[in-house]
Parts: sequence; C-alpha cells; structure tokens
Amino acid sequence: MAKIKPFKAVRPAPDKVALVTCRTYDDYSSAELAAWLDFNPYSFLHVIHPAYANAQKVSLEKRFKAVANKYQDFKHDQILIEEEHPVFYLYEIQSKGQTFTGIIAGTSVKDYQNNVIKKHEDTLQYRVELFKDYLHQTNFNTEPVLITYPDSVEINTFITLRKQSKPVYEYSTTNKEKHTLWKIDTQSEIDWLQEHFENIPNLYIADGHHRSASAELLFEQDKHLGNENLNYFMSFLIAESNVKIYEFNRLIRDLNGLSKEIFIKKLSEHFVIVTKDQEIWKPQNKFEFGMYLDGSFYALFYKHNSHVISSEVEKSILDNLDAQILYDKVLFPLLGIEDLRNDERIDYIPGKQSISVIKDLIDEGEFEVGFMLYPSDINEIKALADNNLIMPPKSTYIEPKFRSGLVVYEL
Repeated sequence: MAKIKPFKAVRPAPDKVALVTCRTYDDYSSAELAAWLDFNPYSFLHVIHPAYANAQKVSLEKRFKAVANKYQDFKHDQILIEEEHPVFYLYEIQSKGQTFTGIIAGTSVKDYQNNVIKKHEDTLQYRVELFKDYLHQTNFNTEPVLITYPDSVEINTFITLRKQSKPVYEYSTTNKEKHTLWKIDTQSEIDWLQEHFENIPNLYIADGHHRSASAELLFEQDKHLGNENLNYFMSFLIAESNVKIYEFNRLIRDLNGLSKEIFIKKLSEHFVIVTKDQEIWKPQNKFEFGMYLDGSFYALFYKHNSHVISSEVEKSILDNLDAQILYDKVLFPLLGIEDLRNDERIDYIPGKQSISVIKDLIDEGEFEVGFMLYPSDINEIKALADNNLIMPPKSTYIEPKFRSGLVVYEL
C-alpha cells in the first residue's frame, strides 16, 4: 500500500514561470551557466548556483547557506509564491513527439524504508551525505524523485478528465518543450487519489535514488524535531508505460594493451562479430551490441544468451542484463575496467544522443573503442528491484526530466 500526501508547495509567480524554471544544474556547460545567470535575473539558477567569487574556495556550508538566502530573496520578491493549502499537481511535458504526464506528490520515507518504494540502483554514500547536508542547510528540495506506478485505467481516466480543466501554468521553454501544470486541490480529488494509490502494492524508483536515500538520512537525523515534512519527499509519479528508457553507451580510452586483432579475437569467444564498416549500426534487440573501433562499426551478437541459465532465478535476471554481460565478458576481463563508477578510462553517453557523437570522439583520438547497448525495459528494472538486485552503474537514462524551480517542497 503506497501512501502519498499533498503538500504546500512553493512555485513561481504565473507571469514569471517560463523565466524561473531551468534544467537541472548539471545540464549546463560553464558558458551556458554564465550566460543564463547574466541574462536572466529570474532564473532559478541564481538560487541553486548563487553568484559569488571564487566558488571553489568557499566551504560547502557557506555555499548551502548562500542557496538558502537566495531562495528566501526569491520568496521575498514574490518571484516564488506559496500555496495556501496542501495540494497535488498534475504535470505534463511535451517534448519532440513524446508526452509525459504524472502527479507531483509527497511520498513516504517509511514506504521507502519498508521497500514499498523499490530501488534498482546502488548509491554512493558520500553523495547521499552531501545532499542530506544540502537539504538540512537549505530546507527545500526542487528535484522530485521520478517514480513509476503500474498502469491504471482509473488513474488514466482521472488524468484525462483533469486535463480538460484550466491549468495553473502553460508555457514553452528554449529547448522546445511545452510544460503544463494543473492544481489538484479539492478534498474529494485528493481523497480519491490517496485511496487509489493505497491500493497499489509497490512503487518503483526510476530516477532519483540518491535524492530518496538523502531524504531517508535526513529523516533519521532530524526526526526528533517532530517536523512532519521530513516524513515525505517530493516525487513525480508516472505510469510505467509512460517513461522513456534509454541506454548509456560506453566509451573506453584504450584497449588495455591489446592489439586490435587480439582484442577482436578474444571478443569472438563470446560474440558473433559482423563487420559493418562505415554503416552506423546500433542494436535492434536484447543480447546485441554495437562497437566502433579504428574507423569501423561492428555488430556483436552474444553467443550464449540461450545458455545463460542459473539455478538461482534471481542471479539469472542480473546475468541476462545487457550492461552486466558487457561488463562480465568485455569491460572487466579484456579491458581491465573493474570500477564502472570511478575508472577514468571509461565514459558514458546517453542513448538519446546520436551515435555520431561516439564516432567523432573516437575519431578525434580521445577514446579508442565505443560500445552501444540496447535499452533495458521497465520489466527488467522491476524484476531487479523485486529481487533486491542492483543494476550496474550507468545502465539507464530515463525521461522525463523535471525542471528545477517549477515546484518546491519545503522541509
């Protein structure tokens, strides 16, 4: 039984919403960041990246306090306004032929702890601690955890009908997305949604494992304060059929001392290799891999997919994951990459980017070989989560991505 809760959000003044909201901070290059900070005084980037000199030399505590102060300035100047009552939101993103629609709500830390909200990715403790300290110092969060729920005819019907009402916001952004936000504020609607989610046995984290883990850590640290808001963290709840899952492709800087000929020979032990020369090729099915090496594309077909059967069902789920196969058969034994998170010889490109990006980086000499994967599907992710298994790092790039500053959850 999943518990969701409305909350008193803080959000942009309607006449400034298109100016306030921004992509997540990491999406901007240094030049873009400087341009937006200089050009747009209303951008939420001013809050999450307060403009002070010598930022690298400033302590984390001082930086977090600067974020908190700038946030309060935005509220004082009525750039951000607070809801009068706790509400849910219905939020839609239209992007290049893809439409994502979901519900913004508070989700329960207890559900996260009790595995009602399930996970499929590992977390880095230092990042969890860092974001926990950030939340503790700033007292707000504007990046919801992306959580999927099983498709529901009733909830889909509710969403379809609710979208016929007048939205709170309807605006476009410079990256050609259209954003629409509706407020769900009547008690009957709130009760109805809560009852329907209580009938859902499990929710699944799609994106935001570090944010949810940080919320739990903050709850454990500060629960003695009796702050009800700490019992929940902001989430964007979306039907599992409505998420878009991309792969993360791999770029490797060298062949670990192997010649091209020996490397391909060793690959042939586990893969049927078809040379594609200059034909840009990407996997069409599971157990297929693309490779770009020395100016040529290759199709790699895993030989043993029908034999990857373990007496332990749980183990076979992980063994059959394409990202795990590539690690077990190529990256670790042949290329000597053991730590997928921290090894500087490997880099990752989201599957939504063109394969020509991989080709160009290798042709320029920064990397020697690239591997293209077939994206996982939601059933693989759920099977792993149900069996308490963890995907290899950088296995999935999942959309939609939420805009910072659109809805703020105060702690």
